[in-house]
Amino acid sequence: MSSKNDMKIGLFIAAAGIVILFGKLGVFGFLGRNLWPLLFLLPGLFLHMLFFSRRASAGVLIPAGILTVYGLLFGLCNTWGWGLMKYLWPILLLGFAVGLYEYSLHTSSRIGGLSGTAIILGLLSLVLLIFSLLGTGALYLLGAILIAAGVWLITGVGKSRNRKKSNRGW
Repeated sequence: MSSKNDMKIGLFIAAAGIVILFGKLGVFGFLGRNLWPLLFLLPGLFLHMLFFSRRASAGVLIPAGILTVYGLLFGLCNTWGWGLMKYLWPILLLGFAVGLYEYSLHTSSRIGGLSGTAIILGLLSLVLLIFSLLGTGALYLLGAILIAAGVWLITGVGKSRNRKKSNRGW
């Protein structure tokens, strides 16, 4: 055997030993427990890169947006605790909204109502997120706003004083 082959075999054996040692020390378990959200985030960013480097069509933006938002959400929950998901679950809807909106912005054929659907879905997600973050306090806030709006309509605040003149017709 040549010294070149001995060096390759030696490097392979040393690398195998390092992998086994790291495995026994729990390094791979630690990395798996803490970095698994990258399995969502990196493909999402890769699909964005493919589209913006003009190697893929606009269709990849839908899964790219979803995977990127989900990767960020899961990374946040993995870092700060999964109890956050009790409040942040509406961001799952936001992932779909982001993907659809990116697609509607960059597609060559305009599909009617797709960007509007994405915006409505995104706004719904944000409203649900606000209600989720406010908890039951949001219901008190909504009730107070509805009472104030009803009183405002009943009392006629904001109506013009010359209402009878404006309702005479043509």
